[in-house]
Amino acid sequence: MEGKLIQLIWVLFLFIAMTAPAHSHYSFTSVPNVSPTEKVTNLHFFYHDSLTGKNPTGVLVAKPNNSDPSLAPFGAVFAVNDPLTVGPELTSEVIGNARGIYVSSAVKPEQPMVMMYLDFGFTSGEFNGSSISMFSRNPVQEKERELAVVGGRGKFRMARGYALLNTFFVDPKGAVIVEYTVTVFHY
Repeated sequence: MEGKLIQLIWVLFLFIAMTAPAHSHYSFTSVPNVSPTEKVTNLHFFYHDSLTGKNPTGVLVAKPNNSDPSLAPFGAVFAVNDPLTVGPELTSEVIGNARGIYVSSAVKPEQPMVMMYLDFGFTSGEFNGSSISMFSRNPVQEKERELAVVGGRGKFRMARGYALLNTFFVDPKGAVIVEYTVTVFHY
């Protein structure tokens, strides 16, 4: 008898559970869920970083308390506001700047590595007011390398993608010019 009562309760429970949504209130007007079309944008520019000289674009803001004489010892944090140009010359048209920080993350000085947290903001042209964000490790001694595009704003909202980097020029005193070829997927 007890088993039949439990079965009856389960049947009633299932019946109520199945019919409850039928008595819910639904809107009679529906808006179709249309996803925006994903776009692919290819960008090409040059990044100029200078840690020394009369007008440095990157400055050391924190450094470990050790006697490492290198320009970027392990744990050093730099704040940057680096120009982005159309050509490799600093005198070529400036199209934006890269702002953010990078951290020296190489324990071995012979294998320099930085973690980059940068926002590449565009100040002219079709993408004026928009930016892409990159967060990735950067093995700076390799001539060619890749960074991850992890976000964006403006015309690059919901961006993802990658940047292929090619070191164009290095001054051992602390200046570098890097060619960026970026593929961005966005809406």
